Amino acid sequence: MVFGTIAIVDLRLLGVASTRLSFRRMASDILKWTWAAFALTAATGALMFITNAGVYYHNFFFRTKMVMLALAGINVLVFEFTAGQSIHRWDKAPSAPLTGRTTAVFSLVIWISIIFLGRWIGFTTTRATIRPAPDINFDNIFPGTSEGTTPAAPRTNSDDFRLGRK
Repeated sequence: MVFGTIAIVDLRLLGVASTRLSFRRMASDILKWTWAAFALTAATGALMFITNAGVYYHNFFFRTKMVMLALAGINVLVFEFTAGQSIHRWDKAPSAPLTGRTTAVFSLVIWISIIFLGRWIGFTTTRATIRPAPDINFDNIFPGTSEGTTPAAPRTNSDDFRLGRK
């Protein structure tokens, strides 16, 4: 929904879609849905991130996606401080001035990239795990017995030698 609503606005800026509507009217109708969808997406994305933050943080595609999201925000600011300042002059024109069309093209490229990067995150982290440090012995963390099991035998030097520890 985020990309769909942004694409509608960008295509209007390019003069490809909704050319009969004024830009202000069309943007005010659509951008509230864009922000609502973005808030929902950001919240669910943050929840997904915290489930496996270490793996995602070290994933190239995740980091690149975060950079692209920042670029998308900068692109909006560029639009607001350039073509957005003169909307009253081109509001009913079929397309925006050159700066508006340029930001629309960048927006479409950025958001399509964000979608592909998001998919690649899923393809590159499915088997990734953070392994515990090699010197952690879970038997030492949870000593004792469980119901129906026998106590673990004490470790000996031969266990260390067999496991490659000195």
